[in-house]
Amino acid sequence: MKILTVDIGTGTQDIFLYDSNLDIENGFKLVLPSPTMMVHRRLKQALPSRRPILLTGHQMGGGPSAWAIEEVARAGIPVYMTASAATTLNDELDKVEKLGIKIIGEDEVQGLQVAGLKVESLELRDFDFELISKTFNDYGVSLDDLSAIAVAVFDHGNASAGVSDRQFRFDYLDERIKGKNSLSAFAYLSNDIPKIMTRLQSVADSAHDLPCPLVVMDTAPAAVLGANFDPTVMKRKRKIIVNVGNFHTLAFRLGDGIEGVFEHHTGEIDLPKLEKYIRALADGSLKHQDIFDDMGHGALVYGSNPFEFGKDDFDIVVTGPRRSMFQTIDDRPLTMKNGRLRPYFATPFGDMMIAGCFGLLATTADVLPELGEIIQRSLKGEIRRGVAPWDN
Repeated sequence: MKILTVDIGTGTQDIFLYDSNLDIENGFKLVLPSPTMMVHRRLKQALPSRRPILLTGHQMGGGPSAWAIEEVARAGIPVYMTASAATTLNDELDKVEKLGIKIIGEDEVQGLQVAGLKVESLELRDFDFELISKTFNDYGVSLDDLSAIAVAVFDHGNASAGVSDRQFRFDYLDERIKGKNSLSAFAYLSNDIPKIMTRLQSVADSAHDLPCPLVVMDTAPAAVLGANFDPTVMKRKRKIIVNVGNFHTLAFRLGDGIEGVFEHHTGEIDLPKLEKYIRALADGSLKHQDIFDDMGHGALVYGSNPFEFGKDDFDIVVTGPRRSMFQTIDDRPLTMKNGRLRPYFATPFGDMMIAGCFGLLATTADVLPELGEIIQRSLKGEIRRGVAPWDN
């Protein structure tokens, strides 16, 4: 049994191909530029030619891609976007048009191409199965026999006009946690995605003719769930896991399910501020407005039993590409002697970078229970084979 897992972030897209014939550590993995970075690079390279830009496809991750699109428009270069692609910049298309970008229909796309204009065309999408499949195939690995595909992206959701994206996302998180108090509450089969989660839906819409079921999930819960498979982390029933991403920092307090969570923008915080919020999450004093008024997304606290630091050899579990924030402060190592929280840097199955992929794999076992037993045996280390059999 093979399952392709793809965790799509701002800096990288992290890919792990699970094979039940192998132990987890011997699975094939790739860490590649994220789709939003690929679009950013392509547009920056096209900028000197000043050719008109045509962007079709689907909503995808913003950040670098959005910045590059806006830079092209500010330079006075014509930018044409289909409505579905334009939601990458804003769900309210009138705001996209105010940037000097022209929203066009599919018939107009054909008109531009028929007219023979020298247009730089890009198709926007977060998940490109054909490209990933080709990459594996170039190394002699076929993806024709997959049992499932699981993809993670960050989705603010489609808030109504005048409603804060940050508040909208936290209302959604609250609803999901209260409905199913587990990290897998943020995952769906492709035909069960809520209409408000438009980026998750765009992943499903852009995945044509897949050979198997598709599971989609939010990135942060996937990374936190994956970090749990570090053997040291697994031994603790109650823990705080912090995922320091390139754009978003999220901390979960876990015990009997999810006891609390907060989410902030990584660029808006430093280590002292982050530690302050973590301590408040631990003792239950953290309020939603504390984070929201600081330009973060917000906070939710459910459990009334405070989490106490100092009982073990580390205080918090840390993962994510910006985890180095916790490594030093004022050139001093982090120890209890200087009052800092002591981090443990999780390395599930020996690789922090694909923690989200392991979370996706575990979630697939929950969403597709017919695959669950074999996946769970692998994650528990009960399947141990060093190399693939020659006839596999």
